[in-house]
Amino acid sequence: MALGRPPTIFALRALGLGDLLTAVPALRALARAYPCHRLVLVGPDALAPLALLAGWELAPAGELEPVPDELHGADVAANLHGRGPQSHALVRAAHPARAIWFEHLEVPESHGCPRWRAGEHEVERWCRLLTESGIPADPADLQLDPPAGQPPPQSAGATLIHPGAASPARRWPADRFAALARAERAAGRRVVVTGGPDELALAREVAAAGGLSRDAVLAGRTDLLALARAVAAAGRVVCGDTGVAHLATALGTPSVLLFGPTSPAEWGPQSSRRHRVLWSGQTGDPHAYEPHEGLLAIQVHDALEAIAELEPR
Repeated sequence: MALGRPPTIFALRALGLGDLLTAVPALRALARAYPCHRLVLVGPDALAPLALLAGWELAPAGELEPVPDELHGADVAANLHGRGPQSHALVRAAHPARAIWFEHLEVPESHGCPRWRAGEHEVERWCRLLTESGIPADPADLQLDPPAGQPPPQSAGATLIHPGAASPARRWPADRFAALARAERAAGRRVVVTGGPDELALAREVAAAGGLSRDAVLAGRTDLLALARAVAAAGRVVCGDTGVAHLATALGTPSVLLFGPTSPAEWGPQSSRRHRVLWSGQTGDPHAYEPHEGLLAIQVHDALEAIAELEPR
């Protein structure tokens, strides 16, 4: 530790929104284990507000970019990014006094550390890494308090539809989301459509085909905290395998989640009490350029039945 600097621990998780939220139990375990340390998450700058909700400040870095110089020589570094060797090399280059990571044969310093298990649930994986490294971690410690402030207009109690996803393979067709919107409106429920700035056209397409007004489109008008407030305030969420699905889990909002090429056994909610997962059982390439056939096997009536089965808030 550098003279005059508070004891510091950094966690490398330079990935997306869902990746951050699945790591929350591990981050909380590290915070409990090192209560006097400065806690720094190394990840995308856009995630800073949610990192703070979990009790961590954020040092900006993109995927597999070097750890910021200010964190070199930290007391503890936890590689919550991957199994190595690329992410291990980033941690090693920062020269922490202690590294917590999975074993990789190309990284001699990691020999004897916990071993990676293929197919393990993402929440369980990082909690096990810590537990086997002597730091107890509870995979159930996922919940976040809603961000302070008012939710976006019309979102309170609404059915929140999030049609976007990081890749086409995980995007259920827009016309099916529109059919859901029409059915929810017919049932007397308010509907809002969310998305990032680059998903505005998709959100408007769903809203127009679903008979919604432009005011129901929150896409492009919400930053990350406002999106979290909308999810927290909604009566229910319908989306694919996305970061918003993990927001619904973390904030306790009932959800219907449409899984395609990725198994919910690895990325889905661990409790079905408030969440209904639809999956055909087929896996494939989550980065493909067409909707996965397993995702297309899920029909509108399947999603409507799942909505009807959700526990009320």
